[in-house]
Formats: sequence, structure tokens, C-alpha cells
Amino acid sequence: MQISSRFTIAMHILTYIATAPAEEKVTSEILADSVQVNPVIIRNILSQLKKAGLIAVKRGQGGASIIKDYEQLSLFDVYQAVDSIKDGTLFGFHADPNPNCPVGRNIHHILDDKLLRIQQAMENELKTITLAEVLQDAKKYLN
Repeated sequence: MQISSRFTIAMHILTYIATAPAEEKVTSEILADSVQVNPVIIRNILSQLKKAGLIAVKRGQGGASIIKDYEQLSLFDVYQAVDSIKDGTLFGFHADPNPNCPVGRNIHHILDDKLLRIQQAMENELKTITLAEVLQDAKKYLN
């Protein structure tokens, strides 16, 4: 299973907004050109980021801006905003394991706690990385 590209697109968006010159109005069309996706996808992700309280978006040609402090904006915040996972569980399970098979009957008992530990480790790591840290790395490549 793979986390959707919404997360990396959201990080691309936030990095672009944070590094854009102050006078530039960052619109969905500009972002779509940078990401190379349809502007509708960008607008949907912008809407999710706005709903999560991470950005502000001005109507029309006003552009987007980040409203949360870069040091306080973790990758986990972005992940939560744009990558809603079914029932809060990262790993999907096949629908109907065979109850007459010893493995099929017990596969949840065998794997559930391990998969939960993996998900929690990933989420904990996402919480330790901030947009500020991402932007430090961006400076190396954007100059």
C-alpha cells in the first residue's frame, strides 16, 4: 500500500508558497504548473490545507499563504490534512480471509499489532519534521 501523492503535492505546494517572493501571488494555476497536475487537484488540496488551518487562500487572483508558524507545522499536520486514511488505519486488509484456514482465521491476530506499531512509528517520525526543516533543505537546492 502506498500513501497517495496528495501528501507530496501538499508539501510541494507549501514549499513553493514559503519560498515564493513576497510580491508573487501564488495561485492554483502557478502551483499546477510547478507540480504539473490539473489546477483542480491543486484547488482540492489547497482546500484541505485551508480546512486544517495551515494556509489562507484569497479568492480570485489573491493567492495562498501559510498561516501556521513553519517551526510548528509538522509533516504530520500535512499528512493529516490531505491523506485521510480509512478508519485511521494505514494498512488495508483483504476483505474476507478464509475462516476455515488457520492462517486466514488468525491473520488479524498475527499482524494487526505489528502494523499498528509501524503506522505509529511513521506518524511519530512525521511529527518530528517541520516545514522549517524542509525549507532549510530547500535553500540548498533553490539558490
